[in-house]
Amino acid sequence: TVARLQPLMSAFLGPHGSKLTRLAVLRHTQPVRINFGSLYTKGQRDLAGQSDHSRPRATRMQATSVGLSKAEVDSLVQDAVVWANQHGMVVALKDKSFVNPDMAVIHAPLAAFPVAFPKNRFMQAKAVMPLFNRVIDAVAADEEYLEATLAPAAKFDDFTARLLQLLRDSRPARAARADRELVLGIHRSDYMLDAPSGKFLQVELNTIASSFGCLSSLTSRMHRYLAARRGKVDVSRLPDNPAIQKIPEALAAAAAAHGAPGGAVVMVVQPGERNAYDQQWIQLRLWEDHGVRTLRRTLADIAREGTLGGDGTVKLTCGTPVSVFYFRAGYTPTDYPSDVEWQARELIERSNAARCPTAAYQLAGAKKVQQDLARPGVLERFTPSPSVAQDLRQFFAGLWGLDNLEEPDTRDIVARALADPDAFVLKPQREGGGNNLYGSQLVSRLSDPVGLSAFILMHKIRPPAQRSVLVRNGEWAEADTLSELGIYGTFLRRGKEVLLNEEVGHLVRTKRSDSNEGGVAAGFAVLDSPYLHD
Repeated sequence: TVARLQPLMSAFLGPHGSKLTRLAVLRHTQPVRINFGSLYTKGQRDLAGQSDHSRPRATRMQATSVGLSKAEVDSLVQDAVVWANQHGMVVALKDKSFVNPDMAVIHAPLAAFPVAFPKNRFMQAKAVMPLFNRVIDAVAADEEYLEATLAPAAKFDDFTARLLQLLRDSRPARAARADRELVLGIHRSDYMLDAPSGKFLQVELNTIASSFGCLSSLTSRMHRYLAARRGKVDVSRLPDNPAIQKIPEALAAAAAAHGAPGGAVVMVVQPGERNAYDQQWIQLRLWEDHGVRTLRRTLADIAREGTLGGDGTVKLTCGTPVSVFYFRAGYTPTDYPSDVEWQARELIERSNAARCPTAAYQLAGAKKVQQDLARPGVLERFTPSPSVAQDLRQFFAGLWGLDNLEEPDTRDIVARALADPDAFVLKPQREGGGNNLYGSQLVSRLSDPVGLSAFILMHKIRPPAQRSVLVRNGEWAEADTLSELGIYGTFLRRGKEVLLNEEVGHLVRTKRSDSNEGGVAAGFAVLDSPYLHD
């Protein structure tokens, strides 16, 4: 491993041969415990208080033991932060000490070095993404299956129940245009290497608001820049990441398929979105590359401004017809604080615009569906052949439903989880990070049988730890880390005709090894990119 990483570290660090060897070793050994979680708020406060804005500074929270001088790491981190700020790899700062907090930005959380990742696993994940796109579409088309599978969860989960009701209420309008219905999927399948088993396992399959595609492309470019600036490296091991072009391309294709003159993409967003700049990159590329206009609206905005015509076309009060509704919100109950937001969602479902996602696609990405597909014979219903199902099953971790606690297998797995909670994760029907239960929280919830059908139990994947330099809010910390690979896919269908089905890029999120959650926007992880090795 050290031999494989030597050229990479040389490229990033320059002529410090004796020191870079120690760093390569340290990326895989010698755990160092640093309280990285505390850096976020402190770094934000420090940056807000700087009086000299003429020169960007990367500040150091505490000393590390990687064998590099502080000045060397400071220099590398400053290069990374400057590149990120100059190239729009940023998030909103939301610091009230600025004159206009909504306009203040800071670099996105990032890793100073790419993470070593096996090339064969990376290529496997890319190859199967179009197959997972097809599975999502097939599952979403079987609404009877969705209702039956999610009914136990909906009994105790109001959000799932409301989405199922939306599916039923919009069914007549959707059936009337079934032969020309436009559905767009922008999906992301997330994976981790499992060190104990040697397997490569799927964490989840995201069907709504799959974020960070654009910033992940910029992260790949940043790591290539740093490598080129500091020496020679085999850049073919830093794979291209076209998500920043391909995701807008899919949205533009959906707008073209809709065909309304002057039709716009309406990006459905949350009020006060901190990750707006990842979204704004899509807006920019849609206009500059495809001439398609984007309008940002909350669900409440759509309810107030949208009118559904007799032909199914939604027009806003500005007179613009909507060709595509692209959701970067709507995945959590807090996005629906009143019936107004649900009215907007029903208007969207009843419209003839391409929806990304439809309610059915969103439900197809539910944790309960993921678990049910892993049961013997279920996935095979939604694949063209047993061999395709077998190809996909190799990525499934252990997944168990909790619908019937009296069933012997369910009773046994619950007993195992209570006896060894660190080997499992308890997952509700939620997206967005910070929702899963681990350890003592898992034990507490599993000990109460009421409402457990709203959860699934999953084998906890244990990736191999590596050493990384994590940069957040201008400060860096070196720590043992775990990484998660996400592969983006786009899928567009009109009626029964598939217009697009592609794998379109990747995302790597790296977090401290002692953190259970892995979301960047939720504050748990940083953006990274893979350095592929054989």
